[in-house]
Amino acid sequence: MPGSAPASAVVYRPALPGEHAAAEALDNSFTTATVLEVTASDEGFRLRETPVDPPLRKVYPAEDEGAGEDGEDAHVIVARAGDALCGAITLTHAEWNHRLAIADLRVAPGHRGRGIGPALMERGLAHGRELGARTAWLEVTNVNAPAVRVYRRMGFALCGLDTSLYRGTASEGETALFMSRPL
Repeated sequence: MPGSAPASAVVYRPALPGEHAAAEALDNSFTTATVLEVTASDEGFRLRETPVDPPLRKVYPAEDEGAGEDGEDAHVIVARAGDALCGAITLTHAEWNHRLAIADLRVAPGHRGRGIGPALMERGLAHGRELGARTAWLEVTNVNAPAVRVYRRMGFALCGLDTSLYRGTASEGETALFMSRPL
């Protein structure tokens, strides 16, 4: 694909001050042929991967972007292929419970499937360990089954959900899934 580079040609480093906005502007939309159907009860919850036809295209509205990020307290690591910003991970660290929160992970569409997301995650987790974090945590919508599969391959496990987090937003009807992994 024009403008794409192999993962080996990608440079990873902390974001420079002017790159934070560019990282948030990376296209994080996705298309999926499956979603995770969530059944919640007083006894727990169940997830079942369910096909959707036609495939679902999710474009995050501007008001949802940056939700959960902690501005000045956030640490951003970027991936650059030449002059192009091709990915970024945004992290925050809570000292009280030694938890690293992955606030955002984005890989530009033309660079997906090249290992950039896992490479950013590994660098983010290493940053968390340097800060003394014992656990990494993230939130993902149930309609993003591809991301859930990738996070599971990265060692994350489901640890909870919130059926009301997206109420009153453009993501109404979706369920927030929480995933964590030890560091």
